[in-house]
Formats: sequence, structure tokens, C-alpha cells
Amino acid sequence: VAEQLKDYDLIDSIPLFKLSVRANGGQIQTGKYNIPKGASVWRIAGMLAKGDVATVTIVVPEGLTVKQIKKLLLETDTLTGNVECGKGTDLPVCKLNDGDLFPDTYTVAMGTSRLAFLDLMRKKMENTKSAWEKAGRIIPKPLRNWNDIITLASIVQKETPKTSEMPLVASVYLNRLQKGMRLQADPTVVYALTDGLGDMRGAPLLRGHLKVSSPYNTYLHFGLPPAPIANVGIDAIKAVLQPADTNYLFFVADGKGGHKFAKSYKEHMKNHASWRE
Repeated sequence: VAEQLKDYDLIDSIPLFKLSVRANGGQIQTGKYNIPKGASVWRIAGMLAKGDVATVTIVVPEGLTVKQIKKLLLETDTLTGNVECGKGTDLPVCKLNDGDLFPDTYTVAMGTSRLAFLDLMRKKMENTKSAWEKAGRIIPKPLRNWNDIITLASIVQKETPKTSEMPLVASVYLNRLQKGMRLQADPTVVYALTDGLGDMRGAPLLRGHLKVSSPYNTYLHFGLPPAPIANVGIDAIKAVLQPADTNYLFFVADGKGGHKFAKSYKEHMKNHASWRE
């Protein structure tokens, strides 16, 4: 290491560097380091001893599927390795499903492996589930378990980008479930059409698409889809656990990035006509 630092003109004296390392505990830690120009031998030895490695901040947006997150990580050149496990490995991160990962802003060491990053996201979602369990497993009817919570949260996440609207959207779907109505959520159809990618890639969703044969198609099947259709953030989870107290059964885009909500089909049709206009 001393020779490499000397080759990069970061230190002048190899013996002095070795002496500084010994004075800092005698060890150095592996990793990638951003060493400032003009840093003293003592400072460099201290950075290596403490493991003061270079870090990167990676933002994983809410509402992406596992496939989309893996693609995002593969395009992030400050991470290393593959997003799939090699043959013979059997770790939790090797069999990820949508809903297993917690989207957030993460700061990690430069060069962190992509599998380790995915596992970090998985563990954060596990911690979120554990917090819910410790809080008493409060759950609105007719939801039954954590899978139901995250599945409905994933639909809410895909339906609206507005945090303020999420409890309203959650209330609509909970009301429909309680009344035995189909959810008729477009994002579930998109998930079915795209084989779990969750992105139509610019293609429009047409009326004929609503007949696609899939257990995820909530236009054909009653109740929730069998599993989440995306990875959700804390706001969507909170919206499902603490939905707005409404009698709404319908909503439609308002053309301004939000939605109009309705208690009756007649009112909904008026809102729909207004949106089309």
C-alpha cells in the first residue's frame, strides 16, 4: 500500500507512512478512498486505519419493481458485481419478490456490491415489518396480514405520486374490498401485461388490455392481487395502515396531477367527463 501511495505521489516517504500506520494502530482497512491533494502522511494513515472510505449516495424511487431496481443498480457505475446470485448460492437476496425492498436514499461505500445493496434494501423492509409487529399488528379490515398491507400499498403507490392523496386512494380500495367490489386498478393490469416489469414503456393502456388473463388483473378478479406489484415507501404503507375516513368508491385523474373522488358511480361519471373535457 505504501508503494502504491508513493507511485501516486500521495506520500513522499514510505518509512514515515509505515510509522504513521503503526501509530494509528498498525492496521489499514480495504476500500476505495478519496484522498485529498496535499493530505499529510498522518492524515492518510488515519483514513486507512479508520476505514474512512469514499461513499456514494444512491436514490431508489418508490414504486419501482424488482426488475426496474436491478436495472437501475446495473446502470450505477459506483457499485460493483451482478444483481443475480451465482450458482449454488441460496441467500434471501437471491429470491427477491416485489414488495421485499424498501425504496429510499442510501449512502454506501463506493464499490459496494449490488447484491449487498439489494440486501440492505431487503433488511430495511424487514425492519419496517418488525416495527409494525412490535406496534401490535394494527391492520384495517378486511386486510389480514403484512402481504395484504404491502400489496394494497403497492397499488396506492402506483396510483398517485401525491403523498397527501394516498390515504384517500387507500380508503377507496378498502371501501371497495369491504363492499365486495372489484378493485379495477389500472396498475395491476400494467403489471400483468408487462410480466412484472410494471412499465408500458410509453404504450397506452387500452380497453382491450383490461381483459388480460392474469391473477393480477383486478378488473377480472375480486379482492387483492396475490402479491405486491411494486416496492413501496413508508408513505404508502402509512396510508394503508391509517386510511382516510371516507365513503369514496371511485376516483379519476383531474388533469392536474391529482384525482377527483366520488361516492357514487353517477358522480364518478361526471368527474370522468370533466377529465375527458
